[in-house]
Amino acid sequence: MIKIKPEIPQIKLSAWRSILLLSLLVLGLVSLAGRAAYLQGMHHDFLQQKGELRYSRVVEMNADRGMITDRNGQILAISSPIASVYADPKVVKITPDQLKQLSGLLETSMAEIDDRIKRENSRFVYLKRQVVPDTAEKIMKLKIPGIFLSSESKRYYPESEFAAHVLGFTDINDEGQEGVERGWQETLAGELGSRRVIKDNKGRIIEDIENIRTPKPGQDLVLSIDRRIQYRAHVELKDAVKINKAKAGSVVVLDAQTGEILALTNLPAYNPNRRSTINNERIRNRALIDTFEPGSTLKPFTVAIALEVGKVNADTLMQTSPGTLQVGRKTIRDVSNKGELTVAQVIQQSSNVGTAKIALSLESQTMWEMFNRSGFGMLTNSGFPGEASGILRPYNKWRTIEQATMSYGHGISTSLMQLARAYTIFASGGELKPISLLKQTMPVMGQRVISRHTALAMSRMLEMATKPGGTAPLAQISGYRVAGKTGTAHKLIDGQYANKRYISTFVGYAPASNPRLIIAVMIDEPSAGKYFGGAVAAPVFNKVMSGALRIMNIPPDAPANNVVTFTATPEMDEEG
Repeated sequence: MIKIKPEIPQIKLSAWRSILLLSLLVLGLVSLAGRAAYLQGMHHDFLQQKGELRYSRVVEMNADRGMITDRNGQILAISSPIASVYADPKVVKITPDQLKQLSGLLETSMAEIDDRIKRENSRFVYLKRQVVPDTAEKIMKLKIPGIFLSSESKRYYPESEFAAHVLGFTDINDEGQEGVERGWQETLAGELGSRRVIKDNKGRIIEDIENIRTPKPGQDLVLSIDRRIQYRAHVELKDAVKINKAKAGSVVVLDAQTGEILALTNLPAYNPNRRSTINNERIRNRALIDTFEPGSTLKPFTVAIALEVGKVNADTLMQTSPGTLQVGRKTIRDVSNKGELTVAQVIQQSSNVGTAKIALSLESQTMWEMFNRSGFGMLTNSGFPGEASGILRPYNKWRTIEQATMSYGHGISTSLMQLARAYTIFASGGELKPISLLKQTMPVMGQRVISRHTALAMSRMLEMATKPGGTAPLAQISGYRVAGKTGTAHKLIDGQYANKRYISTFVGYAPASNPRLIIAVMIDEPSAGKYFGGAVAAPVFNKVMSGALRIMNIPPDAPANNVVTFTATPEMDEEG
């Protein structure tokens, strides 16, 4: 058999073609080498940037939120570290059994978790925020690729509902929503930091590269609040609201010398540690947001300006018989015919007729200026968000009847905080003190409103009001002289006075010889049969004040047996 050997074709290039081909190959190699040298050397930053975009990330570093304490260093709000669970949907690999276990630990349905981890266009999705450490540890033991923990913090309030309306609360992102937490958000929050890290293809941090910005922790706040007095005020208010079957109530306690807020409490209340108890009705800081007609608690301001301008003195006689006063087509009434009273007795027995007659002897501008300088119709600048200014209408729009009724607290609206602050005029010798929710370390200067002589005269009249024959003998405290004034006013609803719905108030201070504390009490719609301020609000003042005086170790200024027993009389009641 003959084998035929295949012929291999021979390709012969001419010399010039060989040289051209070789030159092109060499040129290509030189170009590639040059490009590589350029990128590696002269354009190194560009390559590094592109590489880092694939693996380098900038992550935020949380700043610790500032702590809130009372004036004695007792913790009122503090942040504790806590974990949140998140996923990187692009790298999550989870078995049905792991999904079931994860669902149980997160208390979230399997369908919801499955929906979140299948979001194709996301690299980060929360599965649950603020998980307790024990649960977080169990989740990590499942070793599910793509499931991670992030470090966060959760706010905790040791005093629960007792200081809720002072402190407020933060949301899940640790931003203040109410009270001090919101009013001082920038101070407490601090500034977030950031750092650059390298992550692997599963989203795990494998290397810290650099700190870009160091987090700045928030500042701690030392409040003027005394948690012992705060607790006492809340407990006594709670009892009073329950006993009187009231809709709501508020108590404010001020330092008469500095204007510091030692306690502020409202009911209904809520527990900021349990978000399920939070709703719009409960979070309202009624002592600052709600306004009402102050009733007879305004009478001392009308009498004070009349004393100041020389229209009357404490012994000036006022005829209140027959217990009514006709002003135009309107009739002003007392609850009984009190006959002839001195100006001091007008305050002691809370005569609407006597107060109206004093008011009508004044120029409307003079009366308005007294109310204005006392802080009515303007903010107290306490720092609380949403504070109301109340209403004090311009004097040139007052009708005669309005001037008369305004003298005993109708036709004007105020918050309980404004009312408490206004009484610093009588307790401090004639000065209106600024309000502060932060602890003061320096002497506090007030604004002169009336002379010291007038303030002392008014203080003596207010002391008479708390004794038998006055409207508030239930405010008496063993071992201490007490001064104060009751108020009872029909609620104004939709522009009309409600027939059987009242606001009962009492504002007073002690020791009357050298006032240290001012306490204002408001009970909203008492419905257990009593509604006069002397019967409903004065007993709350008594219990809170007696406790606070002992807590602050304030020495007595009267014998231990100074409380005089009494029998209820019509003079204990007042309208307005």
